[in-house]
Amino acid sequence: MLKWLRKRQAVPQDKKSRKVKPGREEITSLLLMGRMLANHVKEHGIYENLHDAEFKVFSQFGDDGILQYLIHQTQPKKHTFIEFGVQAYTEANTRFLLLNDNWSGLIMDGDHTSMEAVRNLPDIWRYDLQAVGAFIDRDNVNSLFASAGYTGEIGLLSVDIDGNDYWVWEAINVVDPVLVVAEYNSVFGAEHAVTVPYNPAFDRTRSHYSNLYWGASLKALCLLAEKKGYAFVGCNSAGNNAHFVRKDRVGNIPVRTVKEGYVESKFRESRDADSNLTYLRGSQRLKEIQDMNVVDVENNKTLLLSELT
Repeated sequence: MLKWLRKRQAVPQDKKSRKVKPGREEITSLLLMGRMLANHVKEHGIYENLHDAEFKVFSQFGDDGILQYLIHQTQPKKHTFIEFGVQAYTEANTRFLLLNDNWSGLIMDGDHTSMEAVRNLPDIWRYDLQAVGAFIDRDNVNSLFASAGYTGEIGLLSVDIDGNDYWVWEAINVVDPVLVVAEYNSVFGAEHAVTVPYNPAFDRTRSHYSNLYWGASLKALCLLAEKKGYAFVGCNSAGNNAHFVRKDRVGNIPVRTVKEGYVESKFRESRDADSNLTYLRGSQRLKEIQDMNVVDVENNKTLLLSELT
């Protein structure tokens, strides 16, 4: 996501210009509006395009609406979720499920301070939420889930760690989610099944100053989803999250090919070597990182991004 960008933005000195966290009344209003939108989505029936189901309450973009739609269509028996890469949980794919639908969940982030802040939220006692500080890799992810009591079927898994997303999802085997949301890097395009090479200490900024080199392409995630028994049903309209449904629960939800479902992001989040925003767009973004290595998971080889044809 754009979490790294928010971290690096200067904090305004004028108190009036500082972003204030939503208060209790504002959250109540958000939930009321969100519930109305959720009811509308549920009453609509099948959407041919996931974008039409979108609305945002706590998700970064329109994924709150997409998830309400997919949950209504698939009816998971277990009202449980796991989401990792959540920072302070102010923008997350599962927070609306927690507050509106009373789902139980596990959230994890490598920033222990953020997880402590979530555990100290005034009303958190009302909900069954575990907030665990941990830097996730493919070797510890299953033990982290199991130690928190999450094994077997769950309703939703949300993957967003700005790096080893492909490798970590590939390793997960202790839970069997009905729905999966996985972040993809649209800069890698729709034609190639590529991901950054696995590095347990991967850091987006240290790997390349531009912050454009991270994660996996949509095609790589779709191939992995197929191996795991999931159908690709589309991306959000912002071009950063892909949605998957376990094949035994897909029902009448339209299944998409990579070409049909791919959305190119419009984020202009690139940086120069001095950390200044450069606002690269379109193909300029891929050109900026063309000398970086990626793993072609379809052909099992490592190559430069410039070698993709």
